[in-house]
Amino acid sequence: MFGKDETPETRLKQQFWKELHDDRTVMLGLEGVEDDRTRPMTAQVDVPEGASKEDGGTIYFFASRSEGIGADLDEGAKAVATFVSKGHGLFASIHGTLADATDPALVEKLWNPFVASWYKDGKTDPELILIRFDAREAQIWEAATGATLKAAALKWLFDKDPGKDQQREHVAEVQL
Repeated sequence: MFGKDETPETRLKQQFWKELHDDRTVMLGLEGVEDDRTRPMTAQVDVPEGASKEDGGTIYFFASRSEGIGADLDEGAKAVATFVSKGHGLFASIHGTLADATDPALVEKLWNPFVASWYKDGKTDPELILIRFDAREAQIWEAATGATLKAAALKWLFDKDPGKDQQREHVAEVQL
């Protein structure tokens, strides 16, 4: 799945997309609005045909037009999302813009029983808004197994600070 010759940026980007598919909850917020709190939202990743989930795709969120992000949404609104994988092995801070992408064909494609439980009138509920997250960039951190123990051993045995090596291997700024 992940090649040994890949750069940390490529490896962590692919791992981010895979983990986002496995646990789709992110904390999403708008920048520069009066209520700039983030809220838990479920990401729906639309992967292009022929691509794998590690390649990524377009991120969408179902929301309400009258509250939270849906109520404050302006075209091209700047957004930030934070993501933590299920096992806390991967963390990401994602920046981009949000736009109303409510299109019946896209709603149909992404609709599922969990989404349906939130909308009284189903896919035609007047409160329903589908938001597209045009993710620009992300900073991704990987919590490497045993990294703290390894760092302590290197410091104690060789008086070497492993911080920079850890950062190069387990942290990446990526374009999405």
